Amino acid sequence: MTRGVEQIPWLYDAWMSLVERLGFGRWRAWLARGAAGRTLDLGSGTGRNLPLLPAGTAAVAVEPYPWPIERARRRAPGVPVVLARAEALPFRDGAFDCVLGGLVLCSVEDPPAALAEIRRVLRPGGALRVLEHVRDERPWAAAVQDALQPAWTRFTGGCHPNRDTERAISDAGFRVVERRAQGVMRRVAATRP
Repeated sequence: MTRGVEQIPWLYDAWMSLVERLGFGRWRAWLARGAAGRTLDLGSGTGRNLPLLPAGTAAVAVEPYPWPIERARRRAPGVPVVLARAEALPFRDGAFDCVLGGLVLCSVEDPPAALAEIRRVLRPGGALRVLEHVRDERPWAAAVQDALQPAWTRFTGGCHPNRDTERAISDAGFRVVERRAQGVMRRVAATRP
């Protein structure tokens, strides 16, 4: 496993603090604000979503790397943090009312397997809320993403900037109910039929 900048907790938090002040914070607030009931924060990292969850949300955080877990626990004491991969979630079928994914599906090794697991642990009618950067719709820009992807993925420790995450969500059988695009950034709310 290659450890990239995304798995260095202090560096990730410093970068996210800057990006959130520049406007990304509103997008993260949107992601967390829609959580309800038993919520899985997938790829929780240092736990930046957890303090933003609405009161009464029963959250469980999942993170595949051990390095950021202590920060997540400090940020949201009392929220269980489980060490697991998105492609192999250790929960029963239909265990969650909501699954959040903030900049996660770009980094999982097998997006279709991760989305199948999300669908499995989400109850019928449950909500999937995703905040992600995606493949650029302009062919020339997508070609640049493709060219940069191997180096970027190694540098970050797994992020693929050129994935078509929106289509992957639909292909996994989710029904998209809300979408907002800004450049290569996407907010997607979907439900499990």
